[in-house]
Amino acid sequence: MARQNSPRMRKVNELVREIVAESVLDLKDPRIGFLTITGTETSPDLRHAIVYYSVMGTDDEKRETADALASATPRLQREIGSQSKLRYTPKLEFRVDPAIDEGLKINQMVKDLSEDRHQKSDVRSQESSLLDSKEPDAVGIPTSDGSESGL
Repeated sequence: MARQNSPRMRKVNELVREIVAESVLDLKDPRIGFLTITGTETSPDLRHAIVYYSVMGTDDEKRETADALASATPRLQREIGSQSKLRYTPKLEFRVDPAIDEGLKINQMVKDLSEDRHQKSDVRSQESSLLDSKEPDAVGIPTSDGSESGL
């Protein structure tokens, strides 16, 4: 039985990903948005494959793309069967790639932190320039006649 990380399974996963990615380009479904097939995980018995994808757009466009992929699944499975020499044609299941959304969240967090740091730096420089611009107060020293002398 082949393991998921064996060289054979990596080749099978890449083959399935390439065939699906090329076949999706041929689909004429207007519901498919800006779509990228990011990876696949094929079961060791080659009967099932999870196809990960990312799609840019609004939530409605993402839902429409998911619906379009679901309706195109039989055609995509036929393409895998005709273009590969696999013993079995895997049943496809499409899932949104969570790594893409997580990467976008991390990028936004880094951007927010950078902006906060920049704002704090600006406040510090403004405080520093205010302190530098103030003249020191004259210190009053009492003299022998009772008046204060400023130094």
